Amino acid sequence: MYRLGEDLLVRLPRTAATGQSVRKEQDWLPRLAPFLPCRIPEPVHTGKPTDAFPLIWSVYRWIDGEEVGPDTVHDWAAFGTDLAAVVRELHGIDLMGATRTADLSWYRGGSLGPCDQWISTCLDDCRTTVSSQLNVDLLEQLWRDALTLPEPSGPHVWLHGDLKPTNLLARDGKLHAVIDFGGLSIGFPDAEHSTLWDLPPQARQAYWDALNLDDATWARARAWAIAVGVSGISYYWHTFPAFVDECRTRLQAIVVDAAAR
Repeated sequence: MYRLGEDLLVRLPRTAATGQSVRKEQDWLPRLAPFLPCRIPEPVHTGKPTDAFPLIWSVYRWIDGEEVGPDTVHDWAAFGTDLAAVVRELHGIDLMGATRTADLSWYRGGSLGPCDQWISTCLDDCRTTVSSQLNVDLLEQLWRDALTLPEPSGPHVWLHGDLKPTNLLARDGKLHAVIDFGGLSIGFPDAEHSTLWDLPPQARQAYWDALNLDDATWARARAWAIAVGVSGISYYWHTFPAFVDECRTRLQAIVVDAAAR
C-alpha cells in the first residue's frame, strides 16, 4: 500500500490470491458501506492488469486513524460495545444474492469439524515449540470441547473475517474504521468473534454483553481463536516471528480467560 497525496491510498496486491481479494472489495464494499456505523475502505478507482503490473489493483480514499492499542483507545469497554455494534450491523445486512461460494467462501465461516485434523497437528507442533510458555493441553481440551457442541443453527451472514486490532483504526480514542476486507465472506458468525481475545478483558466482556452471545457461540468462537493461534505458530514459526508472538499472546489470553471463568 502506498499513500497517494493527502486523500488517497494505492493498494497493489503481491499475489493472485490477494488480487482476488482486491476485486472482492471493489465489488462489495460500496454496497456494504451505507449500512455500517463506521468507515470502511472506499474504492475510487479500479486498476486493470497490464504488462507493467499483471494484477487488479485499487485506489481508495485515505482514512485517518491509528492502529488500535493501549495508546490509542481511551475506554476499552466502550470500544468493545462499539465494535459489537459494527458486527451486529454487518451481520444484519441483506446478502443481496451473495452465497457461500467461490471467493465468498472461507473456512472461518464454516464448521469446526473439518479443521480438526489440521488443528490437531498444529497443537502437536505447539507442544514442541511453546509448551513451556503455554498450557497447550488446556487449549486442546477447549478445542475438543467445542467440537462436541451442536453445529451453528442460524443463517449465514456477511463476515469481515479478521477483526484483529491491526485491521481496526482508532481516532480520538474511539473505534473509527474497519479496514482490510480481504477475508470478506459469507458464513456462520462464530469465527467473527474469535479476535476478541486480542483485546483487553474489558472490551471482550462489553462486546459479549452487547451482542448477548450464548455460551455455545462463545465456546465455538474461542475454538476458532485457538485454531488461528496454533496454526499461526505452526506455520510461521521460522518465517514470521512477530506474528508468532501475536498468536502466542492471543492463546495466553484464552488460557487466562478460561481459568477466570
